[in-house]
Formats: sequence, structure tokens, C-alpha cells
Amino acid sequence: MKEQINYNDFDKVDIRLGTVISLEKNEKARKPSLVLKVDFGPEIGIKQSSAQITHFYNKENLVGKQVIGVVNFPEKNIAGIVSQVLILGSIDKEGRVTLLHPSQKAEDGLPIA
Repeated sequence: MKEQINYNDFDKVDIRLGTVISLEKNEKARKPSLVLKVDFGPEIGIKQSSAQITHFYNKENLVGKQVIGVVNFPEKNIAGIVSQVLILGSIDKEGRVTLLHPSQKAEDGLPIA
């Protein structure tokens, strides 16, 4: 377990719901990665992310699905891709990521608490 934080620390993290609108391979990444464009609604807009999620995900099973992401991290250059959001998921012992999804469709951009 990581260091305990207080509610004020957690409250600084802006976690939102968004829909994946496109997905491409990140050909320049050292480890297999996908570039996602996610619509986080009118307030946040469309954000891009490079994510190592190739074990379970591709265009057929991820485009149109809702995901959860941290939208207030600074941009980061990952193998030539500007990553603007951290998409959240669990990571198993082999490094495979299972993305977090809502149990039902909801409005893009809604905050996660």
C-alpha cells in the first residue's frame, strides 16, 4: 500500500468519465502502446493519451466505450505522442492493464468522486 493521503490531496485530482472516439497504434513506442482520443464532454473536450493497453484492447472493442481518466496532469511526451490524460486501469503481475469502465453509460465529462 502507498503512503496515506488526506482528502485535500485526493480532491486535487480531476478524474472524469469520457468516451473513446479513436484509437491507433503508437508505432514509435518501445513497448506496445495505443494512442487514444477520448471525449470528456464540452467542459474538458477531446484529450489524447498513449497507453500500454494492447493485451486486451483494440479498435473493435474499445472505440465507443467509456473510460475513466485523470485530466489535470501536465502533458507528457511519450514516444512522440503528447499524452494529455492518464486513463485508469488495474495492472496485473504481468503488466497487463484492465481499464476501469462505468457499469452503465453516463454523460461524458462527469466527475468521479
